[in-house]
Amino acid sequence: MARSLPDARAIADELTTREISLSLGGSVYDPTDAVGRLLFNVLAMVAEFESDLIRLRTVEVMKVAKAKGRLKGKQPKLSRKQEAHLVSLVHSGEYSTLEVAELFGVGRSTVYRAIERQRIAAKAGLVEAPSRR
Repeated sequence: MARSLPDARAIADELTTREISLSLGGSVYDPTDAVGRLLFNVLAMVAEFESDLIRLRTVEVMKVAKAKGRLKGKQPKLSRKQEAHLVSLVHSGEYSTLEVAELFGVGRSTVYRAIERQRIAAKAGLVEAPSRR
């Protein structure tokens, strides 16, 4: 019915304004009277509790998968060697960012990220800074 108490209250308010009642197991519950509001709130609390349990289970499963080395995330589109070559082509001035992106079959944003990673690595002294011509 709802994922949280505020969501359930919004649904109950909408049902109230549209003069709609809830029928469960042959009994009709009106969201305008005390018993109907109680039922909506209880159902909403159960729904929110269930949603929280699902979230907790998902986090636990992801932790276990990561510990076993099965959760690796999205793999990079380019190898380190390809990325270094891409950056050198851009810095050579012979190719534009768009041309290099098309050459390697990636988007321009991937090229910009590769250039930024190279710049950060050069700043940290991990790789040699590319020379600009």
